[in-house]
Parts: sequence; C-alpha cells; structure tokens
Amino acid sequence: MRLIEIRPLDGPNVYRLEPVLKLEVAIGRRRTWFGQRDPAPYNLVRLGANVPRSARHVRIAALADWIRRLRREHPDGATGAVTVHQSSDPGYWILAWPWALEDRARAIAEAALTLIEKDVRPGSKERLTPRQQRLVENLGARIEGATGPAPSWIRDADRHLPVVSITGTNGKTTTTRLIAHILRQAGMRVGATTSDGIVVGAEMVEPGDWTGPGGAHAILGRDDLDVAVLETARGGILLRGMGYESNEASVITNVSSDHMDLQGIHTLPELAEVKATVARITKPDGWVVLNADDRYVADIAHRVRARVAYFSLEGDRSPLIRRHLRAGGRAYLVRDGGIGEAEGDRWRDITALASVPIALGGVARHNVANALAAAGASRAMGVSLDALRRGLRSFVPTTDASRGRLNVFRDANRIVIVDFAHNEAGVAVLLDVAESMARTAGRQQPAPITAIVGLAGDRPDDTLRGVGRIIAGRVDRLVLKEMLHYLRGRSRESVIGEISAGAREGGWHDELPLYGSEVEAMAAELDRTSETRGVEVIVLLCHEQREEIFQLLAERSLRPIDAPAELARLVAG
Repeated sequence: MRLIEIRPLDGPNVYRLEPVLKLEVAIGRRRTWFGQRDPAPYNLVRLGANVPRSARHVRIAALADWIRRLRREHPDGATGAVTVHQSSDPGYWILAWPWALEDRARAIAEAALTLIEKDVRPGSKERLTPRQQRLVENLGARIEGATGPAPSWIRDADRHLPVVSITGTNGKTTTTRLIAHILRQAGMRVGATTSDGIVVGAEMVEPGDWTGPGGAHAILGRDDLDVAVLETARGGILLRGMGYESNEASVITNVSSDHMDLQGIHTLPELAEVKATVARITKPDGWVVLNADDRYVADIAHRVRARVAYFSLEGDRSPLIRRHLRAGGRAYLVRDGGIGEAEGDRWRDITALASVPIALGGVARHNVANALAAAGASRAMGVSLDALRRGLRSFVPTTDASRGRLNVFRDANRIVIVDFAHNEAGVAVLLDVAESMARTAGRQQPAPITAIVGLAGDRPDDTLRGVGRIIAGRVDRLVLKEMLHYLRGRSRESVIGEISAGAREGGWHDELPLYGSEVEAMAAELDRTSETRGVEVIVLLCHEQREEIFQLLAERSLRPIDAPAELARLVAG
C-alpha cells in the first residue's frame, strides 16, 4: 500500500457537502490511466459513490476499520461515517470522513496507515502481542496530543451575503463578469471573484486567480456589499473544497475536455461530478441554472435539491426543454431573434439578440449561451426584466469589461482577436467568430486567417493535439508560440511537438514558424502584415502576456473595437 496524499478538504467537495479528511492510497504496481474521455456506461466511475464493503480490497477494508476505531476512541467532535471511494486511476482508493480538528484527523490517518503496514488487525477483541499493544498505545497518545485547527469554511449562520456560484469548462469568467455587471445595473453592490482577480464594484482590487475558497472568503468577509458572484474552478474544489456551506444560485456552463489527468480526473463524467458540487450546495429554495445542450450538465439536475432552470441554444428544438416547459419549468432561450424567459407556456421577452453586444449578432454562439446563463442567474437573484435588459445591452467585450475574452483590435488592413481560448471547445467557437469576420472583411473571398497558438504544459497530449488539429483545418497560416513560464513539468519540445503533431493530423503541410513568446509572435505577424493589400485576421490564443500584447497593439496603432455597432459591422456579412 502506497500513500498518495492526506488532504483536508475545508468545505463541500465531491465526497461530502462538508469538510472531510481525504486519505488516498494505492495498491498494486504503478500503472498509468488509459481509457476513453467519454467512457461506456460499464466503465463509469462515480467518484462520490461509497464502495460497499464486499467490493473493497481487504487491506482497504482493514484501513477503514482502523480509522473508525481510532475516531471512536479519540473523537474530535465531528460525526459521520468513514466512506470508501475509487477513482479511475488503477489501484487507487480514497477514504473520507468528517473532521473538526485537522491535526487530529491527520494523526488518525497516519496511525491507521502505520497499523496496516505493521499488520495489526483492527478488531477491538483481537489479541495483540505486547509490541503491537505498545504501538497502539503510543499512536493513541500521539492522536490525543493532536488538536486543531478547526475547519475555516463559512457556515450559513455566519454568512450575510447571498451568493451565486459559477463553474464550467468554458465561459466561467465571461458569465461571472456579465452577472456582476447585470447586478450592478440593478443597483446592487457586487463583489466578484474570477480567474483574473477580485473585483469590488467595477474595480479590480486584487489581481490573480481567485477562483478557489480564498477568493470566496475575501468577498464573503466584507460588510460593504449586497451580493457575491463567485467563479469557481475545479482545482479549488478538488484541492480544498468549496470553502462555504451553500449558495442561493449556481450556474454550470458546460463540461468539455480541459485540465484532464490532474488530481485524478480523467473522464468527462468525472469532471462533471466535480463541477456538480457547485449545484449540489444550492439551497432548496434557490435556483440551479444548467446547460440543457450539454448532456453531462443536464444530468446534474437529478442530483440537486434546488429548483432547476435550463438555458439552451437549441431552444424549442430540444426535447429536454420541451419536457421541462410542459412540466411548468423555467428556461432561457432564443425565439424569433430575441432572448427571453420561458416558464411553462408563458414567454417573457428580455431583449433582441442583436442588441446584446457580446453575442456579435449571434455569431459568437458561446457568448449567446453565456448571456442566457447570466440571465437565468440574475433572475434567480431577484433582478427585474428591465434591469436584466439594461445589463445585457450595456456589457461590451472591451479590454476593460471583458479583458482577455474576445477582445478585437484593428487598423486599415488587420483585425486582431485576442482571446483566452485554451481547449478544443474554446478554440472552435473562437474560430467561428474569426471566420465570420474574415467573410465580412474580404471582398470577393474571405480574408486570410492567421492563428498564433500555444498552450500550457499541464494539458494532456490529446488536448494539445486536438487544438492543433482543429486549428489546422480552419486557418490559412499557423504560427506557434511558447509559454515557458507555464510548462508545468513538461519540456518545451513536448508541448510544441504535440500541437505540431495535431496540426499535421489535421492536414497541415506548410511550415510552422515558432516564436519564444506571445509578444514575439504577435510582433512578427504585425511586421509581416504591415503592408498587406486587403485585410488579414490574426487570432492570438493569449494566456501569458496579455498586458504586454495590449501595449504592443497600441504602439502599432491598432485600436480596440469597443463600440457595439462597430463590432456588429465586423460580422455583418
């Protein structure tokens, strides 16, 4: 038996909706996961499911028995059973139990492992040798000497701000920003956390990725706000738990391949189960807003206590939406060119799709979905239709309001799109927008499209190759850029090599220029196109040097396109 980790989860998590101590061990030879991202039903692993005793490895059953005995003999005030779970990593087992004193919970885990290693049987009536008895007594004394700290999660009794939590693979940050903007339009004082930082009102007060419990605590601890809008990433849920007990509303945008093979998450159903934590903690009288077009997300409706509202680009074509509305449910859809709220057979018009700037007249389908999701969350927080309408119409994907997400710049012969797209799904919808702009900008044929591509090293091989393959089939020029500060354990050759291999699989036969950074790549492409006849579209997947890229574009006299009417004209063709 090998110890993988002992980790306190300080809040709702995939195993429980309360703090638990996670003890992860492995049995057998070291093997690497290999399987399908979308496994067949007989290969599904439910991370939160308690494995029955009859299906547990004999050493895991003994380990669980020792933990129960040690908790009973050395209580820390927490109640609740020890549960046993499996992941899809071969031979990996997780034991989880509630804790009230972190050091004592750790000491119990360590003592149980020691006793299993020494082959001491856990039954209270087992006859132990003198040496074994002394070991049990010494470990017991060590446990008794271990105490706090207590969990720091924010209980409902200590929380005065209503919360809307947002998660998903793509669109989390844009949806969070849009919800916060709408709530401000409704007159609320809003605190928000995103992967870019902590925002109070419209001001960034703390840059950085604050999508974990630390960001939630920073907002929920303030007394000068009316509502918290919290972007929630899978990493925080897996590594620390949610950090607060419940929310009034939640949004899950989608589930697609991203951040795979990290923290034991290998498949799309597993990723959906982790993200479902955000919806499972929604209060029974609250609202869970789910993407009806994503089967992993739609399935989460069966695991929540709250009321469910769906959003859908398929709209009335979706069988799920039709069933939901027949049952009197609520959904956010596009009908006859307008965004609205359907409830049963009633329709409440919100606004024309053409008047929602981030939707780019409907071309940016991912942002149409984000707008529908934000509408559902805002209504769940009590926003009127008028305030919602104002918010949707006034939120523009500028470098201020939506920094790093679909920011567009141009001069006489170049259109530059800067976006954070970092997986297959995100890249595909970004190229939809680029192709629309290329058709509009071209005279007799679409303008040529250049993509500047590079990804962080913590993406698995299939994601790196998938991005390369998708882009290769849809652009005229493909340029690679390195992200040396985000290799995350990989070699630089490995990251570029996998993207390049994907591009070749996608039919790319031309050269693949390589630059050492995002700024270097963008500068070279701007030099190349400085005197181009006609218009070219340049798409940058920008992850590392966003501020420097914006400065470079300003120095080269490319101006940001911030006016909704001008944005609409770029895709009018």
